Amino acid sequence: MAELAVLLMAYGTPSSPEDIEPYLTDIRGGHKPTLDAVEDLKRRYRRIGGRSPLLDITRSQASVLEQKLGAEGLQTRVYIGMKHWHPYIREVIPQIIDDGFERIIALVLAPHYSQMSVGGYKQALEAVADSARLDVDFVESWYDHPLFHRALQEQIQTVLNQFSTPAKVELLFTAHSLPERILQMNDPYPIQLQSSCQSVANLLQREEWSFAYQSAGQTNEKWLGPDLIDFLRELVHRRGLTDVLVVPIGFVADHLEILFDIDVEAQEFARNNHIDLKRTESMNSNPTFISALADIIQKRAKRKTR
Repeated sequence: MAELAVLLMAYGTPSSPEDIEPYLTDIRGGHKPTLDAVEDLKRRYRRIGGRSPLLDITRSQASVLEQKLGAEGLQTRVYIGMKHWHPYIREVIPQIIDDGFERIIALVLAPHYSQMSVGGYKQALEAVADSARLDVDFVESWYDHPLFHRALQEQIQTVLNQFSTPAKVELLFTAHSLPERILQMNDPYPIQLQSSCQSVANLLQREEWSFAYQSAGQTNEKWLGPDLIDFLRELVHRRGLTDVLVVPIGFVADHLEILFDIDVEAQEFARNNHIDLKRTESMNSNPTFISALADIIQKRAKRKTR
């Protein structure tokens, strides 16, 4: 059996409406959510068909990545672990050890690093891996990988061609908002986002592009902006633009933040304001994207064995 395993990590999603309250409790560090918060999240899930496909997509990504690595000569097993729901990261690590692996390369399915997001995965992993004496190589970010940029360029170009005048389309990148206090921590998240957006724009040979945050939490503190809906409102009222392509560069799979926040909420605003709003397909198991992940893993594996 191969010595090295791969662990892909994602946020997690409730499996049924009954799971929503404990899911929110987990996100809130053990504090029970209000009834209104539970009902609001249930409503959002109903609007996208009752549940998120995130777990199924992550399993598919792991399977395709494992096949890709095997074809390239790295015989390994790719596991998945979730931050806030089953299979929890803490549940998967014992399985990896029982399967005979001593080392893992761990990668969060989020390209851009923030201490408040990716840093939380690292803490969750170290909490169980250290006590098990498992050798962990944690990939903190991969926002600058050329194949990731290439995959985005391909997806963007496909949708741009669906507009009557592609050159006049507002190219709007988005990512998950975080509390604004990360700016006081010199957190690299905003800088990494700007860097990857610019790299993709360069591939497209587009000088102009925009950026907005989405999916801010419902807390009393201020979150990073501009917000996606606020930005769309400005496009309509101040600039009169009607063709917009949303590129959720901070996400790599279909889930609630894509299927509701963009496909339902943003689309409803767009229709009500006569905007032709489209978005790029999520990476999911896109071959170019999987090649990017495989390249990251291959390079890490070689570095560890030198």
